[in-house]
Amino acid sequence: MTSRPDHLNATTPIRIARPTRDLAAAERFYVGGLGLEVLWRSTGESFADLLMLGLPGAAWHLELTRPHQHAVAPTPTTEDLLVLYLGHPPDSALVARLETHGGTRVPAVNPYWDTWGVTITDPDGYRLVLCHTEPPQFRDRS
Repeated sequence: MTSRPDHLNATTPIRIARPTRDLAAAERFYVGGLGLEVLWRSTGESFADLLMLGLPGAAWHLELTRPHQHAVAPTPTTEDLLVLYLGHPPDSALVARLETHGGTRVPAVNPYWDTWGVTITDPDGYRLVLCHTEPPQFRDRS
């Protein structure tokens, strides 16, 4: 049996960081389409422009960056998934809004996600899965 490290717990904040080609297009998709909020915006900094998106008070956020000094192109694969467990089928209006705001509905590579969700690529090609199910419940193995 392994013990849980003192520095990690169920509410440890998480940042998911990704490069983007176009911060405005990403903002349209994730804010206008999905409904996230802009938590922080920084432009003109010496290293990169950035946009932090999420929900106020959540222990996670999505950080999108556009570096100034070196080009970092997004390189998503079909397995780079951001899965949202909705607990119900996504509303067709939400899917349509995501498409209107720059997303493209695509078939999933893993058929599980087509059975239990809808997969949409963001403007950079990263995949967002709107999953019908509740999140998996993992046993506490401590």
